[in-house]
Amino acid sequence: MERPRILVVGGGFAGVECARRLERQLAPSEAEIAMIAPFSYELYLPLLPQVAAGVLTPQSVAVSLRRMLRRTRIVPGGAVGIDAKAKMVIARKITDELIAEPYDYLVLAPGSVTRTFDIPGLVDHARGMKTLAEAAYVRDHVISQLDLADAATTQQERISRLQFVVVGGGYAGTETAACLQRVTASAVRRYPRLNPNLIKWHLVDIAPRLMPELGENLGDTAMELLRKRGIQISLGVSVAEVEDESVKLTDGRVIPCRTLIWTAGVAASPLVATLDAETVRGRLAVTADMRVPQCDGVFSLGDAAAVPDLAAGDGAVCPPTAQHAQRQGKQVADNVIASLRGQELKPYFHKDLGLVVDLGGADAVSKPMGVELTGIAAQGVARGYHLMALRTNVAKVRVITNWLLNATAGDDFVRTGFQSRRPARLQDFEYTDSYLTKDQIRSHTASLRARQ
Repeated sequence: MERPRILVVGGGFAGVECARRLERQLAPSEAEIAMIAPFSYELYLPLLPQVAAGVLTPQSVAVSLRRMLRRTRIVPGGAVGIDAKAKMVIARKITDELIAEPYDYLVLAPGSVTRTFDIPGLVDHARGMKTLAEAAYVRDHVISQLDLADAATTQQERISRLQFVVVGGGYAGTETAACLQRVTASAVRRYPRLNPNLIKWHLVDIAPRLMPELGENLGDTAMELLRKRGIQISLGVSVAEVEDESVKLTDGRVIPCRTLIWTAGVAASPLVATLDAETVRGRLAVTADMRVPQCDGVFSLGDAAAVPDLAAGDGAVCPPTAQHAQRQGKQVADNVIASLRGQELKPYFHKDLGLVVDLGGADAVSKPMGVELTGIAAQGVARGYHLMALRTNVAKVRVITNWLLNATAGDDFVRTGFQSRRPARLQDFEYTDSYLTKDQIRSHTASLRARQ
């Protein structure tokens, strides 16, 4: 008999953990495992700000899929549509060729994309911090602003190039602003013609508090640390308009600026919209065992799914964090195996272990198991957690080596010229314009059936 086909969509935390567990728990004769992934690595997203800051090399946070997965067939591309009735996923390979991958069991873990709003100029001028390419681009862009400011012929140009705005007071935005501010503060010593007082970082968020999940005490501590470094924090405001050389805020202020880094939340992958299933604020509505009720044999998890948070109760759903995604991946694998073997499925339950925020250098705030830590102790917990979460020893060694090298030798502030002559838009990195409509999906699968 033909082996059942298990198809995992997404090579992030959730998808990789699911595939790894399936490989360990299933004999090769029990099922065929395949994964659709646009990149050949699992991106360790929490350390992306350190890549942008040059503390870590890009390869350090790109954990090889082929080192972790030994018998999963990897399709190099992105899923762009799902026909649940035909049990097929349409994928766009990295060559831009459209193919159809059949499945018996589907694990949807396509992750999320940067959430944007209808703000004039935003999609044309904002830079994100969601992909490895974006982090590399942001680093190049920030250093190029220092180079261009040093060569500027007018004070107006110099001022606009030396002001940077980060939007989003969550972990990604706060860590990005903190890490990149350290870069410019150190780099300016190599630019004797530049006035260090002209370099200004702005952290903007519509929320009334910075990182509210940390609690009032640690949130205030983090804000005080950043303000001591000269980062200007504006809460309760957002961006009203973005132009080539300025950012206008909703309180009426206009900041001369040519760098806007947008980290104001995430939205579920557009792949979710191609499936005929219920959603909760854009994420797939799933049961406690992470099944999609409307679709036979389909499970969903991670950022793309509204997984009930049974530990929190009161109808809460799990936040889109790596901590939950990795553990959901293991539970979904167990439930797929249970379905395959006719056994009972189990609900996902996990009590949050706490939060860590690395602000660069010796600055950090952490809350492991509810214990509030700051300074060196918090930094030790944060870096220890990241090392534990990295899935290969090679990745761990690379990260440790990079940390030691940066701490002892510093940074050379090299600009590689990555996409230097191309306008960088969010969709250029996240490919949000690649997805098919439901009619296109049905047409594609119908044409495939007609050929068979």
